[in-house]
Amino acid sequence: MSDELLAGARVAMLVEDEFEDRELTGPLDALRAAGATVTLVGPTSGAEFKGKRGVAKVTSELAAGAARIKDFDALVIPGGHAPDKMRMRHAMVDLARDAMDAGKPVAAICHGPQLLISANALRGRTLTCWPSIAIDVKNAGGLYVDKPVVEDGNLITSRKPDDVPAFSDAIIRALVSRKSEVGSRKSEVESRKSKV
Repeated sequence: MSDELLAGARVAMLVEDEFEDRELTGPLDALRAAGATVTLVGPTSGAEFKGKRGVAKVTSELAAGAARIKDFDALVIPGGHAPDKMRMRHAMVDLARDAMDAGKPVAAICHGPQLLISANALRGRTLTCWPSIAIDVKNAGGLYVDKPVVEDGNLITSRKPDDVPAFSDAIIRALVSRKSEVGSRKSEVESRKSKV
């Protein structure tokens, strides 16, 4: 994939202890390879977090309390046990809610939708997740389907580590689409200004 495809795109990726290793590293590597700037957002800045399988270790670059969705083009929520910890962090819940409200791409895999349940952001949305939280999604007003990737407007969801390649591709497609929409709007504004 071209490292220029997502040049200028800024993605916030949430992190907490016991994330599912491949569900963080897979999208992180794919987004960076496509040219996106990915910022790891944790409860605090500069803290080290370990994957639940012990394979991956990452360091948060920004505290969730200091993060503003206006500074990012998309939000990614990896799975594992991390989302259960994230949903106890008000700043992470607020960031997820703000991203959904702003219509920016929000990608959640495995247990990631738990954070969106806490943000009260799933009512009327179609999504997938790890099967054990499907009932929670339904109780939060979401429509659960069992597919590798589900895209419903700005919401992108996947079930498990095996879905990471398709999940990553869906995030990249959403960012490319958003980038071209923003570019089109800028061209229209510039065109109107030149006519005045």
